Amino acid sequence: MTSPLIPSLNGRTAIVTGASRGIGLAIAQTLAAGGANVVLTSRTKENAEEAAKQVEGPGTAVGFQAHATDEDAARACVAFAIERFGSLDILVNNAGTNPAYGPLIDIEKSRFAKTFDTNLWGPILWTSLAVKAWMGEHGGSVVNTASIGGIHVAPNLGVYNASKAALIHVTKQLALELAPKVRVNGVAPAVVRTKLAAALFEREEEVAGSYPLGRIGEPEDVSAAVAFLASDAAAWITGETLVIDGGALLGQAGV
Repeated sequence: MTSPLIPSLNGRTAIVTGASRGIGLAIAQTLAAGGANVVLTSRTKENAEEAAKQVEGPGTAVGFQAHATDEDAARACVAFAIERFGSLDILVNNAGTNPAYGPLIDIEKSRFAKTFDTNLWGPILWTSLAVKAWMGEHGGSVVNTASIGGIHVAPNLGVYNASKAALIHVTKQLALELAPKVRVNGVAPAVVRTKLAAALFEREEEVAGSYPLGRIGEPEDVSAAVAFLASDAAAWITGETLVIDGGALLGQAGV
């Protein structure tokens, strides 16, 4: 029986990119708990398959090796999902990177390009393939993992935040272009307990204390929102990016 907190996704098929750990793995787990069959991607076959083994639920989970910017691998993954499960109803563009930490004026082009290639081109690539292979004819839902960094500025995260700001805009653009068959939405988390964000919560008590809700995020906080946006419960929502930040953008509580 599906938890009342997880909308029913029975009979759906989902691809989650960058799903070997953290937010991506939590998203895969939540979608499978809702009944969806899930294909988890990672840069290595071993990591993808190991992550899939951790997923429990009515839905089936399988791993697939595919780097977020590898067009051939992405095309193969989309074809695999459709062949294995008979559809591709949900795409979660979760894979992301941040190799460009530091002031904007000190970032070399290679790190800038890698950040935008993964964080922006990747979602466009996967969405294009999913739409042309299945969703354009049958419908579907795309959810992009952005960041509150795409909404405000912060020291040393200029390139990463710019890529996420662009992804928020691209979410709206795709929602307009692909309506009414395909809904496209996003989530924008604040600091969540993941390997990617580890440096941001080295002083967890201090960071958590600055959030009105008094804690940093957990991957499950994000995955629940993604499952909602991917489901029929959000059937009249498109082009939106849901902020999941413990109230961080409101400012520090009590100040």
